[in-house]
Amino acid sequence: MSDMTNADNELEPRLITETGLDQRLADIIEPVLIGMGFRLIRVRMLNQNGMTMQVMAERNDGTMTVQDCEEVSMAISPVLDVEDPVDKEYHLEVSSPGIDRPMVRKSDFVRWQGHLVKCETSIMIGNRKRFRGKIVEADADGFTLERDQVAYGEELNVTIPFTALSDAKLILTDDLIRDALRADKLAKAQAANQNEADEQE
Repeated sequence: MSDMTNADNELEPRLITETGLDQRLADIIEPVLIGMGFRLIRVRMLNQNGMTMQVMAERNDGTMTVQDCEEVSMAISPVLDVEDPVDKEYHLEVSSPGIDRPMVRKSDFVRWQGHLVKCETSIMIGNRKRFRGKIVEADADGFTLERDQVAYGEELNVTIPFTALSDAKLILTDDLIRDALRADKLAKAQAANQNEADEQE
């Protein structure tokens, strides 16, 4: 897993964005999150428990606590009330992206290199639009997967340009859980050290 700095993550645009109402919601919510030091992962309106607005977010260091979810919810709720983009009653649900997270930024593919991902493309790449495999390389233009299942006549590795990506998500494995917990612990320790340094100034 590669280390990313907060500066690298802060204003990096998302590769995969919403459409329609979800896009309108993202346009309202994202500036609030950025102002608080969070990054938007995804917004979706779901027909669960009536209507549910699901907002996935994280701090720039990749962490997201229950208290963070509460803070984000309290900050975006009044903005949504003023903008009133949804004409029906809905429940607001703010969460972290989880361990088997959506991959929405180039840095996600760098950070989670070596882990399994499933993805879809908007165009055919080697007679396919759906892929599953381990991220073996990522750069500014795309990423290379080592497929975990290769059909007859296919190459083991496939390179997918970011411009063709329409959906991507990490696949839950023991290695992913271990690395995600390690990264979370490291980020929290770094945040605690930074808070301690700030208090001493």
